[in-house]
Amino acid sequence: MQENSSQQDQIVMTPGKRTANSTIIMVERCPMAIKDEKENVHVAGGAHKGIVINKNSVATEDDPTPVQLSLEFCVYLVNAATNIHTKESRQLRFWFKEAVSECEQPKVAQEFFKKLVAPFEFPRDYVGFIKKIMKLMQQDYPTLRKIEVELKQLGQSSQPPPDTGMMDQDVSLTEIEVTSTRLLEMIESAYPNPLSVSEMARQTQSETQKVSSLLAELQASGLVKTVNGNESFTRVVRNENKVKVVKQMPKIVKAKQPTIAIITSQYCEKLAVDAMMDDQETFVRYTTVGESNIYTLGNIGQHRVVCTKLPTVGHTREALIASGSTTTRLLGTFQAVEFVILVGVGGGVPHYTDHARHVRLGDVVVSSPIPPKKDIYTYCELEPVKEGQTQMNPVYETKSWAPPTFLLQEISARLKAQVEDDPTQAVWDKYITEGISKLSKDGVNFSRPPEDTDKLYMSLGGSDVIEVTHPTGSSENGRQPGKPVIHLGPIAAGRQVSKDDQLRQDFAARFGILAFDMEYDAVIESVYGNRKDSYLIVRGIADYKDGSRKKDWQPYASLAAAAFTKAVICSMNLSNDD
Repeated sequence: MQENSSQQDQIVMTPGKRTANSTIIMVERCPMAIKDEKENVHVAGGAHKGIVINKNSVATEDDPTPVQLSLEFCVYLVNAATNIHTKESRQLRFWFKEAVSECEQPKVAQEFFKKLVAPFEFPRDYVGFIKKIMKLMQQDYPTLRKIEVELKQLGQSSQPPPDTGMMDQDVSLTEIEVTSTRLLEMIESAYPNPLSVSEMARQTQSETQKVSSLLAELQASGLVKTVNGNESFTRVVRNENKVKVVKQMPKIVKAKQPTIAIITSQYCEKLAVDAMMDDQETFVRYTTVGESNIYTLGNIGQHRVVCTKLPTVGHTREALIASGSTTTRLLGTFQAVEFVILVGVGGGVPHYTDHARHVRLGDVVVSSPIPPKKDIYTYCELEPVKEGQTQMNPVYETKSWAPPTFLLQEISARLKAQVEDDPTQAVWDKYITEGISKLSKDGVNFSRPPEDTDKLYMSLGGSDVIEVTHPTGSSENGRQPGKPVIHLGPIAAGRQVSKDDQLRQDFAARFGILAFDMEYDAVIESVYGNRKDSYLIVRGIADYKDGSRKKDWQPYASLAAAAFTKAVICSMNLSNDD
């Protein structure tokens, strides 16, 4: 019925107010009333039947219905002849038919926006842009009543747009000049595995002498130390004098056996979790063959906890073996563990029109199912393109995991609900503040970056991008300045999908994904294989990819995830054995 009535409508474009650097255009759905060409009115026919261009510029009166939803984005376009970069703002203001409920409006607007800016189909000129809006309203979105478009020039520059993080920025180490900062990142990433001078020189294609000189600087600064007869280097950790280097883990009395295991993979994630623990005791087992291990034991609330750091994650053969075997060794060493929590950074899935569902940098996503499904974590790959298949209908190969029991998810949901009723109940805000203070005394900065560094971009294909304004709404969605919002939903991984903006959005929409991370499926498989019935993934949002792109948000995002994890653990009952 709706589609039949919409076919009888006309989509009418009318110019509105115009200034030296801005233009407003109204695109409105009207009953089929204008049938003949008039002066300054063009009625299209053929394939464009139903499209009307009203060239009479009128000072449009305000619609008696206030705008129901708006979306603003900035476009960076490059003139191929002059290499001049133009930045312009484009704002869309939406009005819907009465039949569209308030909760459905953001969904319709988001889908409309994603079709409008689809990569390689985005119109580079004003005429094409307005034409696409009109055709989408006519053919695909009969529930849209009116769209007001405001185009505003923001300036030109010979300089390229700022680094957006949209492109897949994985470059080989050979393309990065070796510096002490780069070597420290490599050592922290490999920790607790030591790295030899020759290995670092090989990976960076640098002279051994240059690498040794830079390592000497780091050693003099107290950031790294030598192990294995001065042939390899590892990170100097917090409370280094209390770290015990062992050949094998000493026997731990029953009263001190941890019942909760926390798994991290980045150095900043391990620091963040350690900052949540009391009465810490750290053991490191260095090996020259295989994986070294680090275990930090301590208390969170009334619970005994052990935290480890994986030396690497991902889908290389080495990473799969290392992460899986490290997890298996952890659970084999501490057999009283009943609960496993993966804590660290991830990449958020933004919602461009619904502030209540929008995941921003610094927020926390907690792996939870969307009923009636029970999956909390999904690994995905893109099937090879087959005949008749296009990027518009990609096919995914997936594997998903769901814990046998959802105790940790239920606690997380209860904590979130409490804070929605009373924001002062967000105990993790206090834990974040305490963590920042504790870590700053150790000379590391885990403070929240400035809000203006949280930029949201979409790729248009090639080097063109648009910067999308974060959706805003009433304060009822629980977002407070400078504090994380907790989101409950499935988390996914899969490099092939997460690195592509359009695939990531498509996969997230199909499966309800709220965040992507750096491929922990081997870890989850090990947890599952070791028959741990209750596990949770907690991701602090550091970027809009998979958590690995924006280094400046990683420390705070790690701390936010660790702080919420502490809130969950402190809400757990003690086991009968305790």
